[in-house]
Amino acid sequence: MLLWLTHYLSSINPDFGLFGYLTFRSILSALTALAVALTCGPWMIRHLGLRQIGQPIRDDGPQTHLSKAGTPTMGGVLIIFSMLVAVLLWGDLSNRHVWLVMLVTAGFGLIGWIDDYRKLMLKNSRGLPARWKYLLQSLFGLAVAIYLFTTAPDQAQTQLLLPVFKGWLIPLGMLFIVWAYLLVVGFSNAVNLTDGLDGLAIMPSVLIASALGVFAYAAGNSVFAEYLSIPYVAGAGELSIFCAALAGAGLGFLWFNTYPAMVFMGDIGALAIGAALATIALIVRQEIAFILMSGLFVVETLSVIVQVASFKLTGKRVFRMAPIHHHFELKGWPEPRVIVRFWIISVILVLLSLATLKVR
Repeated sequence: MLLWLTHYLSSINPDFGLFGYLTFRSILSALTALAVALTCGPWMIRHLGLRQIGQPIRDDGPQTHLSKAGTPTMGGVLIIFSMLVAVLLWGDLSNRHVWLVMLVTAGFGLIGWIDDYRKLMLKNSRGLPARWKYLLQSLFGLAVAIYLFTTAPDQAQTQLLLPVFKGWLIPLGMLFIVWAYLLVVGFSNAVNLTDGLDGLAIMPSVLIASALGVFAYAAGNSVFAEYLSIPYVAGAGELSIFCAALAGAGLGFLWFNTYPAMVFMGDIGALAIGAALATIALIVRQEIAFILMSGLFVVETLSVIVQVASFKLTGKRVFRMAPIHHHFELKGWPEPRVIVRFWIISVILVLLSLATLKVR
């Protein structure tokens, strides 16, 4: 909305033309989301506490977690609200990519809200039954996949780009729908599985969003895209506004979610963030780089799959507890050590993914 105002003001005073630059608006978007989160956070935490919307703790988990029982949850509302405010203020609202990612965020956030509401407000330990939760995720995921496939302006928008290897593009055809569906639904759940320790999921999300913002900016600029040998995606640059907003909102949430957490994200935040990040990666055609930078989420998910498969097939567990961050806790690592070391791994993976822009 403010972008339209600054366009009008720039016709009166050229100095306002500064607000037309993506880089400047991205900075303002991040700062706006951060300010909104820091301002609204204390009020939201008090409100959740008064409504007794607190986190239940598993009895079979690390004993150090028992003290977290009752910590206000559904803090993902703060992330989504702060993020959307920043995007609505500084983004180009005529851009279809921006609206798609905002709708994906809202849709998966709604699924998470229903799950959290049933568990925390209605005291239903199952929350949203798994089959209904997966069905809703699948419907939204398929909608995103079909929309991206049917609106692709050319074949390049449905090809799989292999980083490092210059010019290596794999035509997916109709398989793009399956690929996009798996990515959106898969990473929505992957972030949710990772969100088990204070700040563990949000900091990698901030890092990944920042890196995807760089990819979006490059993909939306025809000169940079040609120079870096990546597909040019018209209008994708505006997604850097969304990525910056997510990074700012995430940092604002981390202010309250850092160890020991004053509030937890809940499914409403985790499902929305994972789906939004995957959708951005699909739009800018950087799925492989995205999987690399999201390696922590991938490992967390694989640890659950391996644990369940091993127990069903052999009756034995590979890890002391899954997801894998609980395994290290039960080995004696203090929670802050697990969190920070996993953050360091995420930093390394994000840097490696950014390096693929030049290694071609």
